[in-house]
Amino acid sequence: MLHARADEQLHGACRLSVTLATTRDEVLEAQRLRYQVFAEELGARLDGQEPGIDQDMFDPFCEHLLVRDDTTGEVVGTYRILAPSAARKIGNYYSESEFDLVRLANLRNRMVEVGRSCVHRDYRSGGVITLLWSGLSNYMVRNGYEYLMGCASISMADGGHNAVAIYDQIKDQHLSPVEWRAFPRCPLPMQAIGGSKDISLPPLIKGYLRVGAMVCGEPAWDPDFNTADLLMLLPMAQMNRRYLRHFVNR
Repeated sequence: MLHARADEQLHGACRLSVTLATTRDEVLEAQRLRYQVFAEELGARLDGQEPGIDQDMFDPFCEHLLVRDDTTGEVVGTYRILAPSAARKIGNYYSESEFDLVRLANLRNRMVEVGRSCVHRDYRSGGVITLLWSGLSNYMVRNGYEYLMGCASISMADGGHNAVAIYDQIKDQHLSPVEWRAFPRCPLPMQAIGGSKDISLPPLIKGYLRVGAMVCGEPAWDPDFNTADLLMLLPMAQMNRRYLRHFVNR
């Protein structure tokens, strides 16, 4: 079973561990954290049927990566993982609600989708993100999957100016080849919005770019989460070797 550990100083000594959820109760812990971050903190409109829980039709088909504070037992970070076989069972990837993925069709049997990444507001100093990436990397290598795909969100609280500026900044160096482009179903009207001068790059996008991921085209607008979403694609063969050595078999 996936298991990696790391120490981090946070309000005193704090020991963190990363595992895959193995019980329904552990999945519920991840879903409660998601609700706290997405609905209560960020104001997302969620359609879950249970109060205080973020859940959708993809959750039963996904594996759920958990980072836990072992000193308190609390789940403080999570990422959900949709394997190719599970995507075939449900019929599509979550990202397909936002993007036309026709150009990625030939990758589907080797491509894992990740999403619903979130970290408890008291644990955003970097250690949790590092462990989530460690868990993802080990999962990909252990199962022999070749591509990692996921949406990276940028808040639209400023009207989208930061999102436009981020895309303009990263597209020249990090845009995917044309054969791996994805097309937003609800495009962000970038020309009408315009970019800001001061760019604030979300930690998740920083992480994707640091390990060698590409952006597959222009951002989509997600009205339920009020975010601009970039589709990111990481071919494991192109993953930064230094980070791969650091993350795998910690």
